[in-house]
Amino acid sequence: MELKAAYNLEHMNSTSGTIQHDLWPLDEINPKKAKFPCCLVWTPLPVVSWLAPFIGHVGICREDGVILDFSGSNFVNIDDFAFGSVARYLQLDRKQCCFPPNLAAHVCNQGYKHSEFGTSLTWDDALRSTMRNFQHKSYNLFTCNCHSFVAACLNHLCYSGSMDWNMVNVAALVLFRGQWVGPTSVLRSFLPFVAVLCSGVLLVGWPFMIGLMLFSSLLMGWFLLSNYFVKSLLDC
Repeated sequence: MELKAAYNLEHMNSTSGTIQHDLWPLDEINPKKAKFPCCLVWTPLPVVSWLAPFIGHVGICREDGVILDFSGSNFVNIDDFAFGSVARYLQLDRKQCCFPPNLAAHVCNQGYKHSEFGTSLTWDDALRSTMRNFQHKSYNLFTCNCHSFVAACLNHLCYSGSMDWNMVNVAALVLFRGQWVGPTSVLRSFLPFVAVLCSGVLLVGWPFMIGLMLFSSLLMGWFLLSNYFVKSLLDC
């Protein structure tokens, strides 16, 4: 009787053209234990973030909250976030992901492109597949970095119906929508930049500020150019 009921339910779902994908409840976010279920996480980088505080190290978390981050050539960290504790996080909605068991079951508008890139049945499956791929990639701050890894995960999930995730929009997503873990995280992220800026202006003068702005502009220009206009510059 139970088998018949299960068959009828499966038949009803398949004939209606929809796939019922049950998502189990996530645990609460726990910064003290570094558990951020289905979140993007961010922390400032030594030296680089002192000069450009909008740049940092980013990772993505499994459903159990464990952080994964691409932090070196052929190496993806598991539950050991590089460069310090999480300063900012953004929890993503799994309902905005596409988990198709076949080409006809896509809920996104990127069916063929998504299948060609690689699909998954669960959030963690998408992260595992991307992690295996990046364990054979060389790390480069400018062409293949932690943001590239997270972007690949989001493309694997076809998150928010998009297959166009890259370094820039991943960084913007965390920058504009991320939440701070606490006041200490804000200080840790911006205090070194303020100290470097004030010291530079006092010792060198306004040319230092101009140089700092030029440095930030060049970084932003490079990432915009390589991610949107000349994608062949990227190694990922």
